[in-house]
Amino acid sequence: MAEQVVDSPTGWVADHIKQYVESDGKEGHDWRGVPTLLLTVVGRKTGTKRRTALIYGKDGDDYLLVASKGGAPKNPLWYENLVANPDVELQVGSDVFEATARTATAEEKERLWPGLVEIWPDYANYQKKTDRDIPVVILTRK
Repeated sequence: MAEQVVDSPTGWVADHIKQYVESDGKEGHDWRGVPTLLLTVVGRKTGTKRRTALIYGKDGDDYLLVASKGGAPKNPLWYENLVANPDVELQVGSDVFEATARTATAEEKERLWPGLVEIWPDYANYQKKTDRDIPVVILTRK
């Protein structure tokens, strides 16, 4: 029996995930003209698998995420969870696979950030809204 996965409690995100999963990635991968993936992390306090949908970029074979939380003062919970346990699962379109996550170094972020802002220009606004340095996450397929 497959382990229970808890989807984002945010209604529209949960709807996006449901559409993505039920269509095997045919619907939902493209969201508002940008590519999205499903990220499943293990909760650092509960051990529960938690899934959310996120915009992504690519760097070679690696996938890139921005832990923006819309420029909120604190990092998103999914980011805190993958820092605690970097073994994650991704679904990109119909492709489901395990990956290892790490936070980009300052030098890597400097190189990667412009391409991510090109995908979703609001990332630049989110960074201006907050005092925290918004992390960029690099995901490498296992």
